[in-house]
Amino acid sequence: MHRVLSGPLSVETLTVDIAGLPSRLNGTKLVQLSDLHFDGLRLSEALLAEAIATCNDRHPDLVVLTGDYVTDDPQPIHELALRLKHLQSRYGTYAVLGNHDIYPHGAKEIVINAMTRAGIHVLWNQIAYPLGSELAVVGLADFWSPEFNPAPVMNQLDSATPRLVLSHNPDTTLRLQPWRVDLQLSGHTHGGQIVIPGLGPIPTWYQACRRWVPKLLRPWVPYMREDCYKVVKHWQWAQGFYQVGSNRLYVNRGLGTFLPGRLFCPPEVTVITLQSSP
Repeated sequence: MHRVLSGPLSVETLTVDIAGLPSRLNGTKLVQLSDLHFDGLRLSEALLAEAIATCNDRHPDLVVLTGDYVTDDPQPIHELALRLKHLQSRYGTYAVLGNHDIYPHGAKEIVINAMTRAGIHVLWNQIAYPLGSELAVVGLADFWSPEFNPAPVMNQLDSATPRLVLSHNPDTTLRLQPWRVDLQLSGHTHGGQIVIPGLGPIPTWYQACRRWVPKLLRPWVPYMREDCYKVVKHWQWAQGFYQVGSNRLYVNRGLGTFLPGRLFCPPEVTVITLQSSP
C-alpha cells in the first residue's frame, strides 16, 4: 500500500563545502531521515525497514533525524525507537523533535525518553560534538515551541567554528540569519507531497489559488484546509538545497505520508558528504 500512497524510496545525495572544516573531517558522511509519522497509518513497516537498511548500506559517520517521529499520539515512539536502534553509524544518531513530537502535553518527555533508551541523542537547544570540537552539531527546540530561542544556543559558539544546525521547521532559517550556519537540516514540509513537474509543489500555489476557493469548500479540497495552509510560511523551501543569505539549508521530503498521498514527491533518505572548502 505504501507504494501506492508514497511511491518508492528515493536516495538523494548532496556534497557541501564547509569553510574551516579540518582535513581529518573531509569526506564526512551524514545520513538524514525526517518526518516518519510512525502511527500505523502514515508509514509502512516495509518502507521504514527499507529506509533503515538504505542508511546502513551507506556506512555513515553520523545519522541525523529531524523530527515528527509520531503524529497525534506519542505512544508509538516506543515501537519506533526499537527499530531506530538498528541505525548504524560511526559516531551515533542525533535527533531533534518536530511539532508532532511535543503535543499533547507530556509527549515531549515520552518521545525523548524512548529515543534516549534506544541510544539516540536528542538535542533540545543543545550543542554536541560527536565528530570532535572542530565541528558543532546544534539541535534546536521546535519552532512552534515556546522554548524556541536560538540566541542563547548559537551565542555559545565561536564564529570560527563550523556547525551543522538541526531544526525541524525550515521557517527557522530566517531567525538564524544573525549567526553562521554552514548547513541547516530540516524537514516538516513533506516536500509538499504533490508536485506538478515544471510548476513545483502544490502548496506554493496557496496564496494565488486559495482565495478563489469558497471557504465552505476548503476543508474538502486537498491541502486547502486551514491546518495544512499554515504548516509552513515559506513553501518556496519545500524540498532540496537553498542558499538563504550567507547560510545554507537542506529540506528533506520525509518518509511519512498524509492523505491523499504523494505524487512526484517520493519519500527520501538524504546522504550528505562534507568537504573542506578550498
